[in-house]
Amino acid sequence: MTDFSFGTSMTVMRRTAPFILFRMVVYFGIAVAYVVVTGTGAGIGWTVGLAGTDDFQASSTVWGGAIGLGATAAVLYFLREYILYMVKAGHIAVMVEYLEGKDLPEGRSQIAHAQAVVKERFGAANTLFALDQIVKGVLKVVVGIIQGIANFLPIPGLDGAVKLIRAFLKTAVGLLDEVILGHLIRTRAENPWSGGRDALVLYAQNAKPMLMNAAWIALASWILSFVVFLLMLAPAALVVWLIPGSWSAGGFIFAIIFAWAVKAALIEPFAIACLLQAYFKVTDGQTPNPEWTAKLDGASKKFKEMGQKAASWATGGRVGGARPEAPAP
Repeated sequence: MTDFSFGTSMTVMRRTAPFILFRMVVYFGIAVAYVVVTGTGAGIGWTVGLAGTDDFQASSTVWGGAIGLGATAAVLYFLREYILYMVKAGHIAVMVEYLEGKDLPEGRSQIAHAQAVVKERFGAANTLFALDQIVKGVLKVVVGIIQGIANFLPIPGLDGAVKLIRAFLKTAVGLLDEVILGHLIRTRAENPWSGGRDALVLYAQNAKPMLMNAAWIALASWILSFVVFLLMLAPAALVVWLIPGSWSAGGFIFAIIFAWAVKAALIEPFAIACLLQAYFKVTDGQTPNPEWTAKLDGASKKFKEMGQKAASWATGGRVGGARPEAPAP
């Protein structure tokens, strides 16, 4: 039914424990930043509200918390490129090496090793970020092309269920862009744009089994995330109780933030480990199908743009970011 092993994924998590700890520090740090800044904003709003009525104070508390929440989100929006480069891509690099049977460094040296691999493959952070954004766009187009994907399910006549399944599969695609990055690291592609095109074509020509694997993994991730959300309600309620004034939505929002931190630090890398196994197994020994290459060129401007960037990269251009230096002999 699936092309991956949950047991193998657990082993990958254990063997890449330094990166798991790194992710926990990063994402739990982000969650704490959300809580502290939001709480500070609510506190300032509550203090300002002392000059008015109770209703004014309640309103100013909510607005203060909302401004703090929004300010934190804005800062993190600009840091997303760094997080992708330093955290996600690095973890994928050591996952790929372990699945390939290579020995991994221990402790903090594993993080330094992974970052060196990412720099060798992609060069600057802006190149990796630009590539990742374009890959996401092409993946959405692939799902649009495979609109008949629900036909293999034995539920004829259930139009509502088919729509739900398609929406679910589109959500599952959210993890696949990182699998494409994993393919580039595994194949040691000298030209990330050309290698990215090949990886997307391999995914497209195996869309049915890959989406099935992604759907099972996404379902497991959703269930685990919901359980974590329920567990986070109690500590979130305590945080809201410590914030001056009354902010009824705070407990729900903080529970979501805490659950997101656990998901990003622990659940997401587990899901990626599963998808990497599936992608490597399903595409093993295959080459990109020219028919699918032509189909994606005609259906996606972003895919065609990748071809242009690949040509520029091959001729020494700087489209999409700096070209990485050749590794030392």
